[in-house]
Amino acid sequence: MLDLNSFDLALLDALQRNGRETHHQLAEHIALSPSQIGRRLQRLEAGGVIEGYRVVLRPEALGLAVTAFTTLRLKHHGDHVIEKFQAEIDLLPEVLECHAVVGEADYLLRIVVPDLNALSAFVMKRLMQVPGVENVRSNIVLSAFKRSNALPLHYLANRQSPR
Repeated sequence: MLDLNSFDLALLDALQRNGRETHHQLAEHIALSPSQIGRRLQRLEAGGVIEGYRVVLRPEALGLAVTAFTTLRLKHHGDHVIEKFQAEIDLLPEVLECHAVVGEADYLLRIVVPDLNALSAFVMKRLMQVPGVENVRSNIVLSAFKRSNALPLHYLANRQSPR
């Protein structure tokens, strides 16, 4: 894990809020020069702390009005079955996230589609057809009041090292 100081955390926090800010704009918020910002960004990217830069789209604004959190259980759990399952899920653009979990299900998926008919077709004709899938259960989102990809960086404040 990369050692992060208060400047690094402030930079990461600013980027989580607005990833389009220039080095000059970031420097104004963080009290570092634009060149220092650039060097820190390079270090954070090379260290794997920054995975990439993306545009966050609102699904509803694009006609993708249905989000479902779906739990899935596999029939068998051998390495080959899991690898095949993961490769198949990776090919499904409707599945935005897939997490291996502990509990009644083996995986938790976040699925986005245009409507309930599309969700039904996706689950029955695509998801249930993935080799190894035994059981699928979906919870359909009625409304969302909080969506965030921002990590709670305040937990790292106590672990910072001077730089």
